[in-house]
Amino acid sequence: MSINFTTQSMKSCHQTRMIFLMSLRFYFALAMTLLIASCSAFEPIIITPIVTPATETPLPTATIDWFPPSATPTFQVFPTTTPPPDMRPGLGSIVVTDDFSDPTLWDVPKSNQARAIMEDNHLTLAAQSGVYMTSLRTDLLLKDHYAEITARPSLCRGEDSYGILVRASSVYYYRFGLSCNGTIYMDRLSAGTKLTMQKPIPSGDAPPGAPGEVRIGIWAVGSEMRFFLNDRYQFSIREPSYPSGTIGVFVTSSADTPVIVSFSDLTIQKVDYVLPTKTPLP
Repeated sequence: MSINFTTQSMKSCHQTRMIFLMSLRFYFALAMTLLIASCSAFEPIIITPIVTPATETPLPTATIDWFPPSATPTFQVFPTTTPPPDMRPGLGSIVVTDDFSDPTLWDVPKSNQARAIMEDNHLTLAAQSGVYMTSLRTDLLLKDHYAEITARPSLCRGEDSYGILVRASSVYYYRFGLSCNGTIYMDRLSAGTKLTMQKPIPSGDAPPGAPGEVRIGIWAVGSEMRFFLNDRYQFSIREPSYPSGTIGVFVTSSADTPVIVSFSDLTIQKVDYVLPTKTPLP
């Protein structure tokens, strides 16, 4: 009985030892497998060294010229033109100034149809529809001269007109007029008879209606008279009939309403000029 027990025990011990060894081999193999697997997960990193190229000599940087010299400009040459001739040659000193403060120097007629009033340094002429009215300076006798006067229409329309009388008397004169439709003209009157010397022509210097203001000028030398508005030449007339006379102003109403115009600041200058003589044709 004891021998069988011993043999049995020995077999059991041998089996146990075999199982242990097999287990030990299994775990050893497992450990080695895990170790190899873990080592393969961390592969060595190969560091490639950065190769620095050899230092090169930098190219020269271009210098920026912020203000380069510009080319010499070629100026365009414009043709020289001859200036227009002086249309008021020979002007001399002022011989008359009138601020319209002395009513005795002008005739100032009054009626139910027309009226002249001098006040506030203005000579104002008013005329009813269809009425023509003049006022003359009473103390002058002029030959060659240049006269200027300022006119201010306050009621004027259509063919109503006003202006200046030159080389005037009570029976004859030259009349330079401005119509309120923007035209200008010139007539010669003698004993109530009118002769048109310049038909109405448009002028940008004539006030188109009222209110307005214009500086009227007349250059009169010998048989030639030149008409100016605001220092700008308008036209010329050659007419030898009346070589001398006084100066005056006028208004005329051609519409169904009155015309009212004020005049002021009269100046008269001497003119020392001789008109050129035309060479007679052979």
